[in-house]
Amino acid sequence: MTSKLEQLRSMTTVVADTGDIEAVRRLKPVDCTTNPSIVLKALGTDAFQDAFQEAITWGKAKGGQDHAVIGAIADRMAISVGAALAELVPGRVSTEVDADLSFDTKASIDKAHQIVAGYKERGIEKDRILIKLASTWEGIRAAEVLQKEGIDCNLTLLFSKAQAIACAEAKVFLISPFVGRILDWYKKSTGEDYTSETDPGVVSVRSIYNYYKANGIGTIVMGASFRNAGEIEALAGCDRLTISPQLLDELNADQGALARALSPDTVKAEPLVSLDEKAFRWAMNQDAMATEKLAEGIRGFAKDMDTLRGQIAKALTA
Repeated sequence: MTSKLEQLRSMTTVVADTGDIEAVRRLKPVDCTTNPSIVLKALGTDAFQDAFQEAITWGKAKGGQDHAVIGAIADRMAISVGAALAELVPGRVSTEVDADLSFDTKASIDKAHQIVAGYKERGIEKDRILIKLASTWEGIRAAEVLQKEGIDCNLTLLFSKAQAIACAEAKVFLISPFVGRILDWYKKSTGEDYTSETDPGVVSVRSIYNYYKANGIGTIVMGASFRNAGEIEALAGCDRLTISPQLLDELNADQGALARALSPDTVKAEPLVSLDEKAFRWAMNQDAMATEKLAEGIRGFAKDMDTLRGQIAKALTA
């Protein structure tokens, strides 16, 4: 029998959630996703030391310590990581808009345009990348504009059905509901342990998948943020799953049978819902888990961006 990873590939597009070049080369995912934490980690490895130094040299020529220049250097470094991954995968690479722009629609759109232009300078067209935005109301509105311009988006830090519904109405290309972080919240809140079937993160993604397929919504559902292989197996058949190298290796080593858990042929009818800004914000307000995890995720990514900017500022004066 083939490995569970190969069985998963037959029903789900497998995406690697990493900036580890060697892992991507070895595991051969279709797409790659990155975020500020992944980019920061990648830039600390030997594989990207030349890219880091190139960006610093470029920044010095642009004027050095100015805040805007430091931001441009950080973008250049993120694009360097993304471009290296794009050489290895046949599909898309996700690159994230700065987390501290999560509540600024116009600034998010402007940053997305800069990212697209940066990739184009390296010969990588927009059909090879996804712009990642936090699933705030403002981030979703930015994605709505970008999608109309032909720039596909990945809406991340998604923890609730309300966020998924708003993304669908905005005709977002892809959403990344976070499975493991939802589980983390419920385990801390209730003190309970969960099986793969009762895992609140798995239940959430299954609900979103059913809603999308039942209503003919074309937005891709890509489960993310997994804590264990059981969560992945419980979502086998989902459109896409973005998985860490550690869990990909675990699935690759497992020769057991993998049953399909999700299929568009077995969804149950569900009414279509529309959410305006007021309804969206109220739904989020009523969902403590989604509100807290969204805010926590934005803070975490913003912290890693600040760390990278600090390293850039230090390198510019070295």
